[in-house]
Amino acid sequence: MDASLVSLVAEFEALYAGEGRPSIAPERLLRAALVQILFSIRSERQLMEQLEYNLLFRWFVGLSIDESVWVPTVFTKNRDRLLTTEMSRKLMAAILAHADVAPLLSDDHFSVDGTLVEAWASFKSFKPKASAAGDRPPDDPPPPDAGNADGTGTTETTTKIEAGGGTSEMTKADTTCETEIGRNGERDWRGQTWANATHASVTDPDARLYRKARGRPAQLCYMGHALMENRNGFAVRAHLTHADGTAERRAAIDMLNAHDPGSTRQITLGADKGYDAAEFVADLRTMCVTPHIAAKTKGSALDARTTRHAGYAVSQKKRKLIEEAFGWGKTIGPIAKTMLRGLDRVRAQFTLTMAAYNLAKLPRLIAA
Repeated sequence: MDASLVSLVAEFEALYAGEGRPSIAPERLLRAALVQILFSIRSERQLMEQLEYNLLFRWFVGLSIDESVWVPTVFTKNRDRLLTTEMSRKLMAAILAHADVAPLLSDDHFSVDGTLVEAWASFKSFKPKASAAGDRPPDDPPPPDAGNADGTGTTETTTKIEAGGGTSEMTKADTTCETEIGRNGERDWRGQTWANATHASVTDPDARLYRKARGRPAQLCYMGHALMENRNGFAVRAHLTHADGTAERRAAIDMLNAHDPGSTRQITLGADKGYDAAEFVADLRTMCVTPHIAAKTKGSALDARTTRHAGYAVSQKKRKLIEEAFGWGKTIGPIAKTMLRGLDRVRAQFTLTMAAYNLAKLPRLIAA
């Protein structure tokens, strides 16, 4: 970490103005964010509390034994300004470029996969989009009763309530507890169609309703992606997108282009059956990438020219290492259900989590 942060000094200096009130040092912000991930600290407030008395955390972050810690709100605001997606990627690249780490990486064999990151949004927040600018979603609560036009007395408000696929009108006085309207009222899901084209979460509009496989429940989530080298299972690139059926293949192309732009060296890419699509395989071949993708039983885009080689079987075995990175990020790290909102913030958190996973692997590998 020391060497990686030193290599990013020029980047840190460009982020902060030369005058005004001094902010939290970027090195300390990054170290504190990594401590929160590595030790499964659930919130910034708890992190500040543990920094008060935990000498191990103080040593890693760079606080002296009697130095005061930051107010949680101040730390969070400064962290959100610093930990952008680009800064998280630069930190990951700096760690992987270290003289002790670079020999552990493979330059020719890679694997790719994706995982769902549950959004910090309730399914009740998934409501129809407004039909026009300024309109409320159809199932929003009606405005407060403003009385008669002449300002005397009150009138009953008529509310449209959707239930069982139909629409019925009832007055405010007729509304029962079975169809509450309010901040967290009961909702009837039967007979209604939910789609990302017509609905959006009012809590986190960037989250998408997605179902990973048949028989699995749909949930509001993002989709995280990682490109892994096959020698020791380090994540060399990380990305996060909206969740949809083709996001994994698009992200794979983007990560390959970003990892080694303009390269003509022949490499291999392992992946599961979800990547076995004719268009994706054709794109890989034009990029000098040999597709070591798990072949579908029927209608596979691969043939014996690829699957007959011994290297194909090795890639199929190695590609499963990427699940360790996702499993670590969801049990130790915070990506099982993110507490952040917005695509950019969740993407930065996902990338930093993959960087923390690489750090966690280093002691055992370097000692060997």
